[in-house]
Amino acid sequence: MPAVLESTPAPKGLEGVVATQSSICYVFGEEGRLIYRGYDIHDLAEHATFEETAYLLLQGDLPTRDQLKTFVVALKAAQKLPKVVQRVIKDAPLTASPMNVLRTAVSASVFVDPDKGDDSATAESRKAVRLIAQLPTILSSFQRLRNGQKPLAPRRGLNLAANFLYMISGAVPDAAAAKALDVALILHADHELNASTFAARVIAATLADMHGAVTGAIAALAGPLHGGANAEVMKMLLEIKSPDRAAAWIRDALTQKKKIMGFGHRVYRTADPRAAILRPLAEQLGRKANQPQWFAIQQVLEDLMQRDKGLYCNVDFYSASTYYAMGIPLDLFTPIFAVSRISGWCAHVLEQHADNRLIRPRAEYVGPMNRTWIPLRKRS
Repeated sequence: MPAVLESTPAPKGLEGVVATQSSICYVFGEEGRLIYRGYDIHDLAEHATFEETAYLLLQGDLPTRDQLKTFVVALKAAQKLPKVVQRVIKDAPLTASPMNVLRTAVSASVFVDPDKGDDSATAESRKAVRLIAQLPTILSSFQRLRNGQKPLAPRRGLNLAANFLYMISGAVPDAAAAKALDVALILHADHELNASTFAARVIAATLADMHGAVTGAIAALAGPLHGGANAEVMKMLLEIKSPDRAAAWIRDALTQKKKIMGFGHRVYRTADPRAAILRPLAEQLGRKANQPQWFAIQQVLEDLMQRDKGLYCNVDFYSASTYYAMGIPLDLFTPIFAVSRISGWCAHVLEQHADNRLIRPRAEYVGPMNRTWIPLRKRS
């Protein structure tokens, strides 16, 4: 049967399809490079803070000293959760998935947002700042409540990364842990048109507001084919237990054709630059936490997978042991992804709204044609 549409159908999963123009982020898949607004991810990870990176994504340029001060003041002023959001978190079952709590709390926060109903660019930018500020507070509040503890207010003098670690543990983190999480947030802040970002842009293209687009992005991130890989990596490391078991474990898993989490990428055809940045941090934090075995296992796995399968590890591989060494529960790994990626999501929503056209692709029809109506009494 001939296709209904004459144009060549797109590949499954839209792989390789260029869906829009953007000045926010680009992945050089063949080279293993990643840029935000033209800045190489290595430079940002080494020199920037997450707050500077979030400003860069939202505004297009690195902030001046005064601009950064104003931005940080706005973030700190927005960290406290509205009462309606606090109630949503408190009413959530203690067994609820943190991602579901996060999605619902973000959706509810629009009820009392000072700019609700105003979808101008300036209002949407202010909403973005509030969302970036509040996601760490939402997650830490639920984490404390499900452990029978009282949520903590953000502490003055700490940046977003350090405050998140403080609010979940009750202790001010040491400099190494705070820096490692700050770098991890920078590395996860954007990654071009991944599933959650594309979902956010599709929603934004209907002229839905910032909260609606971000809620949809969180829902997309919760899917196991997008988020969750680093938690699965850590489960793998916990199952292997020790470096001397790693080679046999991986070979047995490959023989059984099991998917090895943390390896391969849809876009990168060489090493993921984010994994290279996280690798020394994973080793450092593992040693400080007296858990060097995780990094040792990872070294065995990385070597075998690259040599035997030609696969490089991705950002999820080393973020797993990095977060685990900080004492972060496994089911918060993907929500931390959202704490970072919220900056990229919001930047893409602002960009979509600035030059909008409804995203409405077509599908190649492959179903039956020219069928004849059959009365109900004659259907078998």
